[in-house]
Amino acid sequence: MHRLKMHSVNKVDENIKKIAELFPNTLTEVIKGYRDDRTPIIEHAIDFDVLRQELSDIIVEGPEERYQFTWPDKKKSILLANAPIAKTLRPCREESVDFDKTENLYIEGDNLDALKLLQETYLGKVKMIYIDPPYNTGKDFIYEDDFAQDTDEYLTNSGQFDEDGNRLVQNTESNGRFHTDWLNMMYPRLKLAKDLLSDDGIIFISIDDNEIDNLKKICNEIFGEGNFVETFIIRSNPRGNQAKKYTASEHEYVICYAKNILNIEPLGFHKEKHEYNKKDEIGIYRELGLRKRGAGSRRQDAPNQYFPIYYNPITKQIDIEKKSDDFIEILPKLSDGSDGRWRWSKSSVYEKRNELLVRLVNRQGSKEYDVFQKDYYSKDKIAKIKSIFYEKEVNYENGTEELKSLYNNNKFFDFPKPPEMIIKLMSSLNTKDGLILDFFSGSATTAHAVMQLNAEDGGNRKFIMVQLPEPCDENSEAYKAGYKTIAEIGKERIRRAGKKILEEHPEAAGKLDIGFRVLKVDSSNMQDVYYRPDEYTQDLLTSLTDNIKPDRTPEDLLFQVMLDLGVLLSSKIEEMVIGGKKVFSVADGYLMACFDNDVTDEVVREIAKKQPYYAVFRDCGMANDSVATNFEQIFATYSPSTIRKVL
Repeated sequence: MHRLKMHSVNKVDENIKKIAELFPNTLTEVIKGYRDDRTPIIEHAIDFDVLRQELSDIIVEGPEERYQFTWPDKKKSILLANAPIAKTLRPCREESVDFDKTENLYIEGDNLDALKLLQETYLGKVKMIYIDPPYNTGKDFIYEDDFAQDTDEYLTNSGQFDEDGNRLVQNTESNGRFHTDWLNMMYPRLKLAKDLLSDDGIIFISIDDNEIDNLKKICNEIFGEGNFVETFIIRSNPRGNQAKKYTASEHEYVICYAKNILNIEPLGFHKEKHEYNKKDEIGIYRELGLRKRGAGSRRQDAPNQYFPIYYNPITKQIDIEKKSDDFIEILPKLSDGSDGRWRWSKSSVYEKRNELLVRLVNRQGSKEYDVFQKDYYSKDKIAKIKSIFYEKEVNYENGTEELKSLYNNNKFFDFPKPPEMIIKLMSSLNTKDGLILDFFSGSATTAHAVMQLNAEDGGNRKFIMVQLPEPCDENSEAYKAGYKTIAEIGKERIRRAGKKILEEHPEAAGKLDIGFRVLKVDSSNMQDVYYRPDEYTQDLLTSLTDNIKPDRTPEDLLFQVMLDLGVLLSSKIEEMVIGGKKVFSVADGYLMACFDNDVTDEVVREIAKKQPYYAVFRDCGMANDSVATNFEQIFATYSPSTIRKVL
């Protein structure tokens, strides 16, 4: 049996493996340190001099000038993203809704830790990420990460709070590291988030003027400049922000990047069938004028698209050449009589002339012929999303009113995002499935939007919300109403929104998932000896009766095992009793685990007979040496392909 590592992925090790696969000659070995007996600790590393030579015929190093985007502690923020942590997610049934059936997750804790813990299980599985991070206005609070720790310290650290228990700091404009601290917060989180996106995944990030330039630069670096999709402008405050000194700004932004832009479809919405009001032998269609209208419609804007189209009124034939005297000439004239242009080139008109029609229209008191395109309807017909959101539903005041309506007219948040804005972004992906992640969850608007859209279009989207249990100000309405943290408000918002949506959509009852599993970031379930056995003497080891912390439950252990083995945290979990011992069956027997002590041959045999993909036991859980000896033989007999692991 193999021992589970029980900590998050070491991204450095993963990156070394990837580079070594591409360039085996760059792999080398280095001495990282020495054991107590002065034996060197040898680890793999990448020889960057060799790697540079592989990647360029001109080595870029030293004082040579080059384009780059950097800031203080950038390298440390990269190390922070890559460093593994010995933490886990502990289930909290009492705060969950429909724990055993829901496929939605609410993770309470530091989002950097949460993103690391999700790396192995949700790698490449997230369809869409939406986040509304702190805007860095000089008043917003940001996460203060600890760059002073080395990897070993970070691995064993059970919390990142200062001596007073503070985890967030106010990044005032007078701070000399005003942009630096914000960038150091965002960079490692976005770096980890990218890996969670599917190959056709997309990320949307709300932001204002203070950091939009820096945000685009770090996104260009992390996602690739070629994967930039759009900067959406949201008319968030039609009254204008009167607090600004020189202007009354009405808008904010949502920037959008793809994991791989070659794998995504155009963002937009299915066109409404009722717009297609004409019909022929091919199908239903609508008429679109072939003359270019609006900006860029003059002849000089595209001279090659100014040419005559010829039409025979008798045979209805359309061509780009005059075949006979029966053909009349049609030119793309503008309403003022000047020369315009067609939307199509000459070759396109010829190739797609069967999609065109000509008819008489009234223009300036007289009838003349004009050319139209037959735009046929299909289920895949997409109207591309526009880059400016004018609709009143995306006004942030609507977000405030929506939230107040759920909390008896109490105002707990300033300017929460309206669900309709996130619904519009989700709808533009043109899929009714997929996993939606928000790791700056706040008031849980994204969860609300997912449930609302599923109710409206019959979709099956699932969400993962992540929120730090940030304390509410003791003078705030939320605190006075009994909510001690932002996370408590978010969880209650999902509960109330789910009930309201079902009341408004009774037809969705029994199909709509309005539940969520609450999981809380915590220190590892394992004692320190589990990770660093070489630091413990034999005398101390004999005094430790178990390598699992005494306050941890079997279900706590199960979720850490699921994280370690890459089993979805939303998987169905069943409990059964075999030989008097509690056994967990996850994902219909894909994983089976027993964490009880005194496990007998009977228990091992019955689990093996069910032929799980993974079987997990406690290292000290076997009843006696005989069971431990028989263990491998039992599995070899009944389920040789099962992967056996121990804690």
